[in-house]
Amino acid sequence: MTIPDLSAMNAAGLALRLTDLHRLTQRDERVQVLLPGPTPASRSHLNDILEGAGFSLARHQGASPSWLTRQWTLPDTVAPSMALLISGLNPSPAAADAGIGFARPGNRFWPAALAAGVATLDRDPDHALAHHGLAMTDIVKRTTRRADELAPQEYEHGIERLTRLVELFQPRAICFVGLAGWRAVRDPRASPGWQPSLLGATPVYVMPSTSGLNASSQLPDFVRHLTAVAHGP
Repeated sequence: MTIPDLSAMNAAGLALRLTDLHRLTQRDERVQVLLPGPTPASRSHLNDILEGAGFSLARHQGASPSWLTRQWTLPDTVAPSMALLISGLNPSPAAADAGIGFARPGNRFWPAALAAGVATLDRDPDHALAHHGLAMTDIVKRTTRRADELAPQEYEHGIERLTRLVELFQPRAICFVGLAGWRAVRDPRASPGWQPSLLGATPVYVMPSTSGLNASSQLPDFVRHLTAVAHGP
């Protein structure tokens, strides 16, 4: 197998190429790639992009091939062209196995996104990014069956990564789907809507969880939230 040469790619190209590589590999599979040289300015961005794409890095020696291990997670779909970044809490097994966020049967994110006009193809994050500037990530990249399996430090690490991510790609806004993540790391009393504090310089919107287990919110509520965030603060 030819070793993929990613050494000349900028952050945007690297993020998209690694997302593709994640989809072409299996859980725990090890692959060799040539990565950009680890300069002090790029090291944190490289680590963030690798984590977001669902890979752990065994070693990195500049021009030498680096070993990556494919994690059981959901890869980010991000690019500088994104207008709105959607963040879930962390991948569910259904999402990680499908490679699509909010893929669990009964989750109402995609029906709401279609109705709000922020996406036009069902469960197609690549199309949403390319045609609507709708990018997707998670606060925590580790896949769990229940949210209560996550540790507080995972939330903190995740929000730090997202802060650097929005500084790098500069979306117009970030929308957290579900109150738990933002409440855990920034405002325990946060309610749905635009938040008083920013993430870096990026406006923050928080909406209720679209999970089918959330009986207190219905599809029209999610459509209203996504419409509001699409129009900006």
